[in-house]
Amino acid sequence: MTAKKSKKGPTKGSGGKGRRSLEGKSGTLPASERHWYDGKQRQRAAKRGPGGGGGNQDGARSERRSESSDLLVGRNPVVEALRAGMPATRLFLANSLDPDDRVNEAAKMAGARGIDVVEVTKTELDRRCESNGQPGAVHQGLVLQVRPYQYWAPEGLLDAAKDSDTPPLIVALDGVTDPHNLGAIARSAAAFGAHGLVIPERRSAGVNMTAWKTSAGTLARLPVAQATNLTRALEGFKKAGLFVVGLDAGGDAQIPELELATGPLVIVVGSEGKGLSRLVREACDVVASIPIGNAESLNASVAAGVSLYAVSRRRAEAV
Repeated sequence: MTAKKSKKGPTKGSGGKGRRSLEGKSGTLPASERHWYDGKQRQRAAKRGPGGGGGNQDGARSERRSESSDLLVGRNPVVEALRAGMPATRLFLANSLDPDDRVNEAAKMAGARGIDVVEVTKTELDRRCESNGQPGAVHQGLVLQVRPYQYWAPEGLLDAAKDSDTPPLIVALDGVTDPHNLGAIARSAAAFGAHGLVIPERRSAGVNMTAWKTSAGTLARLPVAQATNLTRALEGFKKAGLFVVGLDAGGDAQIPELELATGPLVIVVGSEGKGLSRLVREACDVVASIPIGNAESLNASVAAGVSLYAVSRRRAEAV
């Protein structure tokens, strides 16, 4: 005889669990504080145009662009980037954030600049960081999607330097592959009056999120040119009347005593391990060294900072 099967009844306590799931997370900002939504519907309608919908094809293209963009994560870096005017397309906020002055400031600045502000789950932020090559990133619920960096042409940088009120001063990086060094050199270049950086297209660090963070926002204002052939770019600078000075421990002159410092100048910083390459060294008018004590050598970014300070000091004395 087969026993009669009874239907399984409701799980005890399921009603309370269901109610809790509908209450939402306590950290969600109230609608009155979501000031970045002001006019958002009007912005979306303007983007769609008179026809109404944007269409799947445009949306797919937009999504591909966003996936190829860089992501800046963390509350302080995001706020600093927005303050510096870094080009951005979207600001992602976790929808369970506790009130925070930095979050509010980031949202206000993004809204004022017309940057889309999107609320997503923390899981979605984790997924985006992982797909962007930043697994386990401490985003603190705040992620800024930025446009790929737009490099200058060396000729454009030269023209801008010549049009300025001071003698041209350009810093060229010969095979510097550490983005931390790129960011630190950018900070020194801006601090001591350089007009921009030139980097090779290959075998060199580019302007990425690591360089951006290290530069503390300087890369939003300091032009960076990318040269297909650095030696050829240096020759072009020389034809335009600039002197090219390479940095090397075995240089023939010393930076603090460099008489060329008061004129139009290109300072070339070599790679972290090998220094100046042969062709770049041959393109230099002068190879100069930094007088140091017992240290065997200086880090690329430190050497650039010391040299730029020495040049700015010579220029100030000459005025």
